[in-house]
Amino acid sequence: METVHGFEGNVVSFTARAATMSFPAISQVDAYWEGLRDGRLMPERAEVDPRGLESALEFAFMMERVAPGVARIRVAGMHLSDLLGMEVRGMPITAFFEPKSRARVAETIDRVTDGAQVADLRLSSRGGIGRPPLTARIILAPLGNGGTGYPRMLGALQSLGSVGRAPRRFAIDQINMRRIIAAAGAYEMPSDPRQPMRELAEEPATFRHAVAKEPKAKQKKTPFLHLVKTDS
Repeated sequence: METVHGFEGNVVSFTARAATMSFPAISQVDAYWEGLRDGRLMPERAEVDPRGLESALEFAFMMERVAPGVARIRVAGMHLSDLLGMEVRGMPITAFFEPKSRARVAETIDRVTDGAQVADLRLSSRGGIGRPPLTARIILAPLGNGGTGYPRMLGALQSLGSVGRAPRRFAIDQINMRRIIAAAGAYEMPSDPRQPMRELAEEPATFRHAVAKEPKAKQKKTPFLHLVKTDS
C-alpha cells in the first residue's frame, strides 16, 4: 500500500524521524539522489560519485531493468553479499525476497523505471536456527541512461541486527512510493524504456571500485642484496 511520507504541513512525523535514525544509509542515499537530480526528473547514472555516499557505500547498489519486472544487480556493497552469503553481481534483486513477495517487487521495479517514482520498502525476515529476526529497508531511485542501454536504478539495502546464517530473504511489510516532480527542462524518459539501444559494459569505474572489497595489504619484500658500509 501507499502511505504518506511523514510530513504534514510543518509537522514532522516522529515515525519518519525514527526511521531515518534507524536506517541512516537509506536516508543518505535518498538525500544524495535528491541533491544530484537538482530539480530534474532524475540524475544520470554517470553522475553518481561514491564520494557523495560516504558511509552508505556498503549498503548501496546499482541495478538495471533487463525486462518488465526484472532487474539485475550490476554493482553492490558488501552488506548485500553478506545477506545472501555470496557475490550478488548479476543476480536479480528478487533473490533477496521470499517467493510470495516477488510479484510486488516486480511491480515496484516497473513503477520506478516507467513511472519515474522512488520506492521505499519496509522489510522483515523471520528468525530461525542461526538466523535472528531482521528488519530492513530498501530504496530504489531511477537513473537516466542517456538512451544508451537498459533503465538503471540507484538503491540501498540496510538491515538491522546480526545477519546470522545466510542466505537471508525478506517479506514486504510496507511499500511507500514517492512521485518525482521535475522542473522545466527535466530529463525525458526514452519512448520505450524496455527497449535497449546500446549497452555499456560497465558502471562508472569510480562507483564500481568504491564498493568492491578492499585489497589485502601487500607484504613487504625483503631486499635480496644489502649495501653495508664499514669504517676502514
